[in-house]
Amino acid sequence: MQIIIRPIITEKTTHLVKKGIYTFAVLKDVSKGAITSAIQDYFKVKVVELNTLKTKSKTKRSLTKARTTYTTKVYKKAFAKLAKGQKIDLFEVVEKKPKKAKKSD
Repeated sequence: MQIIIRPIITEKTTHLVKKGIYTFAVLKDVSKGAITSAIQDYFKVKVVELNTLKTKSKTKRSLTKARTTYTTKVYKKAFAKLAKGQKIDLFEVVEKKPKKAKKSD
């Protein structure tokens, strides 16, 4: 059984990566101990602290002609703080330097 569904990569979670905290979407009914061991086994890192929260379902409106509404899925987020000096390469963001414009004569 796969416990980790996907990593959550947003602007807010990329700021947390700088503090050593990585965010994952996990199954709703899994305990913290199982999540911790799954992250440690899959990514070969040491999890120091783990916080979880369950998201709430939200009603959204589609902008099509029919104007239909739907609800988002409920899932569980896991915030894993790793031991100092460890990282997960999946979350690393490389900042690109802007190119200088060339002057044309």
